Amino acid sequence: MRIKKIFTGAFIFTALLFGNTKLLAQDKRYIPLGHTKYKDTLLVAHPDTTFEKDLFDVIKLIFDKNYKQGKADSVTTKPVISVVPAVGYTLQTSLAGTLSGNVVFRTAPNTRISTITANPAYTQKKQVIIPLQSNIWTKDNQYDFIGDFRFYKYPQSSFGLGSNSDLANENPLDYTFFRFYETVLRHIAGNFYAGLGYIFDDRWNMSEKGQANGQISDFEKYGPTRRSISTGITFSALFDSRDNSINASRGFYTSLQYRDNYTFLGSTTAWRSLIIDIRKYYKFPETSDNILAFWSYNWLVLNGRPAYLDLPATGHDPGNTTGRGYIQGRFRGAQMVYLESEYRFKLTRNGLLGGVAFINAQSFSAAPGTRLQGIQQGFGPGLRIKLNKVSKTNIAIDYGFGRESSRGLFINVGEVF
Repeated sequence: MRIKKIFTGAFIFTALLFGNTKLLAQDKRYIPLGHTKYKDTLLVAHPDTTFEKDLFDVIKLIFDKNYKQGKADSVTTKPVISVVPAVGYTLQTSLAGTLSGNVVFRTAPNTRISTITANPAYTQKKQVIIPLQSNIWTKDNQYDFIGDFRFYKYPQSSFGLGSNSDLANENPLDYTFFRFYETVLRHIAGNFYAGLGYIFDDRWNMSEKGQANGQISDFEKYGPTRRSISTGITFSALFDSRDNSINASRGFYTSLQYRDNYTFLGSTTAWRSLIIDIRKYYKFPETSDNILAFWSYNWLVLNGRPAYLDLPATGHDPGNTTGRGYIQGRFRGAQMVYLESEYRFKLTRNGLLGGVAFINAQSFSAAPGTRLQGIQQGFGPGLRIKLNKVSKTNIAIDYGFGRESSRGLFINVGEVF
């Protein structure tokens, strides 16, 4: 009965997201992004003509008393760079030193915003994390080049398979990881794109410390290996009508990625998976700058037997942001169903500070061929600090609560979804 409720809830959630696109079609102010009238500017429409303010304005005011703040310009072909060095703390890393930032630009006028994001870090747990992600749109939005490149030296704990796994089964793992993903999407019609990609994941020097309770770990039961390679072809489809890919205030996004890993290309085993990523954004109330956002992220192994660390897991989506309230990798399994909602609101009229409240739910199966298990919830508040008013980039600081007294601080440059 519980599993039926999970699927029923996911179906209703997805149906609401798709169904409400009709509301957008009836809104005369809504125009597909391919020909959008929306400017990526953050002017505030108040009678006193108060301008948006970001962290750089604050810094300039501190060091230059004569600094006069101007209005936010639109994103153009000139790159807009946002960089912030920071010391943070997360459940996964403990203390971490990081240099987070992005570059935002257009390759031509009236083209969608292109982004390059990097967040290199070194942590108290001796983790080396070097991610580089890119999303480049060509002239007239004919092609979208999506890249994801990573190098990790990554001690990380696993807690077993399924969403009913026990915290007492914590098993410290260690491995080195390299990723190369590149996808090319071609414009089909309106806001719809489709294309192919190449995907390569390599994990080596994998080892486990073992469970403190002395029991055999799920990592050992599943089939331990010192190295695993997963490489193959992806088939992707995208619909994106958001007004801003970094910090959307309205629109709809859905992405489907079918992945086929082949042994003749070098995969340790052959396996296939499907990822369905759906997001919807409303201004709520309609006349305000507050946003009600929904996210459904479903990651399913269709057949085959991926290596243990290739299985879907909490916080292992492309942005590493699912499951606020839980440590990364807390839940793992062959099937993942995930839902989240977030309400975003201003705390200051000039947009420098904002707040969020979020709630999420996730369910996992265990090994391939098993059913979904229990639902694990997370929730919490968050603070937003405007890092760059032109690109609408925020520093996101969230405190999440989960079950079994799980809680922690989560810091990100850019919105969670």
